[in-house]
Amino acid sequence: MAQLAAKSSYELLSDRLNRFPQGAPPSDLLFSILRLLFSEKEAELVSLLPIKPFDARAAARAWKTDEAEARKVLDELASRALLVDVDVQGESIYSLPPPMAGFFEFSMMRIRPDLDQKALAELFYQYMNVEEDFIKSLFTEGETQLGRAYVQEPMLPAANEVQVLDYERASEVIKTASHIGVGLCYCRHKMRHMGRECDAPMDICMTFNSSAESLTKYGHARAITASECMKLLETAYDKGLVQFGENIQRGVNFICNCCGCCCEALIAQRRFASLKPIHTTNFMPEVAAATCTGCGKCMAACPIEAMALVSANEPRDKARRRAKVDESVCLGCGVCVRACPNGSLALRSRPARVVTPVSSVHRAVLMAIERGKLQNLVFDNHALASHRAMAAVLGAILKLPPAKRLMASEQMRSKYLVALLDRMGA
Repeated sequence: MAQLAAKSSYELLSDRLNRFPQGAPPSDLLFSILRLLFSEKEAELVSLLPIKPFDARAAARAWKTDEAEARKVLDELASRALLVDVDVQGESIYSLPPPMAGFFEFSMMRIRPDLDQKALAELFYQYMNVEEDFIKSLFTEGETQLGRAYVQEPMLPAANEVQVLDYERASEVIKTASHIGVGLCYCRHKMRHMGRECDAPMDICMTFNSSAESLTKYGHARAITASECMKLLETAYDKGLVQFGENIQRGVNFICNCCGCCCEALIAQRRFASLKPIHTTNFMPEVAAATCTGCGKCMAACPIEAMALVSANEPRDKARRRAKVDESVCLGCGVCVRACPNGSLALRSRPARVVTPVSSVHRAVLMAIERGKLQNLVFDNHALASHRAMAAVLGAILKLPPAKRLMASEQMRSKYLVALLDRMGA
């Protein structure tokens, strides 16, 4: 009976996680992960929390307890990076981050004696690297994705420098962030416990703004200055790592420095390239066929296998090879350009500019519409029967036949709805 009660709590928590556009498909592995991170009582309480940021008063109402007791529980959860809390005009505002990018990563961003991180790493590996449901749902559903690649700025030719917008620059994210933190790379830390990590730097996972504020407050990330973070970015460039960051223009919360062997985002790009799991940069490498020697260094450097060697079609030298870019796969990160020893690769602008959501609210709305979850953002308080009923109605609208759903979707994509959700604090 106790086991049934425990699973019931974790199923409720799973339901709550999956009301957000970035969910986690329920499975025995997910429930095992949640059991390591949350007690049964915590799982039950967190399942009642709203999607939009909230204060202790809102949690107390949802939990039917007093505000002081609610704040004590919230602060305990935030201290373990299961909630994110930020100070807004002297008051703590809390939110439950999605599993990724969120509390899955946070659990591995430092060495923690309070967690069996080896057991957790093994479960993460099975859930994400062996089973495919979670990674496919995270990276391939809908058109709007969680993350985007950043271009290696030093690899941009002067002619293209003026075409790079500020929000496309990792350096600009660093320079304008209100808070900056650095922690262990979740992906490589997980792979270390599996005996599979590479030699790329471990202490290089960057967080910014509200996420960094909360994570550094409790020691899950180490607070650093902008100049220190810029040095880490240069290290990442030198090591051939790809910058994978939050797919928004304003208030970016993370930039990961990814290798092709450990990092889930790049593994997803290789596995599901046709489904566009990562938004590309606005650039593409171009091969100078006349000077390319076919040395293969660009192919070795590319972490997503977007470079290949093909025949150079030289009648007098039939063995000669040259590099070729698979444009359907390429992220436009510029790692291959840095690896080319004789300057035969250069970045050029893509024909059509990639669209990046303005804010986390804008992205959440787009993702929710595309994934049939908009009702959960609009009618967030599932403790109220009226909200549950209205969410069901809107959910039914989103299940209409394609033509009718398209009409509703276009209306729901309006700036009015984004502004409304922004005012609601989504």
